[in-house]
Amino acid sequence: MSALSAAPAAGRPVRAARAGLVAAALAAALVAALTLAVSLGAVDIPVGEVWTVVGRRIAGEAPEPGTRDLIVWQLRAPRALLAAVVGAGLGLVGTAVQAMVRNPLADPYLLGISSGASLGAVAVIVLGAGVGSGLGLGVSAAAFAGALASFALVWALARRGGGFSPLRLVLAGVGIGQFLSGFTSFLVLQAGDEQQTRGVLFWLMGSLGGATWSQLAVPAAAVCLALLALQARARSLNSLLMGDETAAGLGVDVTRLRRELFAVTSLLTGVLVAVSGAIGFVGLLVPHVCRLLVGGDHRRLLPVSALAGAVLLVVVDTLARTALDTQEVPIGVVTALIGAPVLLFLLDRRLERG
Repeated sequence: MSALSAAPAAGRPVRAARAGLVAAALAAALVAALTLAVSLGAVDIPVGEVWTVVGRRIAGEAPEPGTRDLIVWQLRAPRALLAAVVGAGLGLVGTAVQAMVRNPLADPYLLGISSGASLGAVAVIVLGAGVGSGLGLGVSAAAFAGALASFALVWALARRGGGFSPLRLVLAGVGIGQFLSGFTSFLVLQAGDEQQTRGVLFWLMGSLGGATWSQLAVPAAAVCLALLALQARARSLNSLLMGDETAAGLGVDVTRLRRELFAVTSLLTGVLVAVSGAIGFVGLLVPHVCRLLVGGDHRRLLPVSALAGAVLLVVVDTLARTALDTQEVPIGVVTALIGAPVLLFLLDRRLERG
């Protein structure tokens, strides 16, 4: 074996070890972030008491009397865990979409799925519970149904003529997304009162308020299944980044791969938007930062992006709850305030490197 061929092989264990260290650091940061998220709030609870309550609940012991058990276990713990699940899902979706369209700055909402989910939820909120109940849909179910309908429409337009390309997919997603967003804005203007309008706008900007244990099962299962599905296609994702012709030369069925990626990302986005609203910048920023930390190999990038997304959204949700004394800030506002400057900094560094 020549020195040139031995060098990449020798570097693989180093990159794998570095990715392992990054993943371990992120896992520790996630535990710390979850602990602080449950501890901090209108009533601060010491970290020791937080773990005492959690330990008693996990062990199946009777909860201690008082309000702290209610605050820790019923109010803050499910919200913090839901933030971690949604953040992990957004990190995965962003990584997959960026590989699918071969653009490291693509956004998971680029395909218009979140617009469909938002339209479904807003339709039920604004037009009244009678409309939703008549169709058998609540807000979350309507958001998921809207995401599926948007997915089907974008896919049908992208496949017109029998071909399939990243450009056609992006154009179809942007077009459908803008159309659905305009219709959503029209529905918001039809809201019957100011309070209802504020509630709709708050949901559209992202919110995990009112999270319960019962809401965790579906998004957690969806994120786990999506991670397994994407991880199984990690090598194909690596090949896709080198171009369709190169990937096809390596034995990858490019059209089938994109169809599978589109289905996974669309369904996962629908599930996430249904429980959290539309939260921007997480899926855009997290994969880009993680790529700088562990490289572009999706075997390492996917799990690291999931962990980083979980940490980021738990921290952001904690800030959204505690930044102001009088009211909660929508999560999308906080992610935009954090994400936009960081993204501009990364873009500036990328331009300096040429």
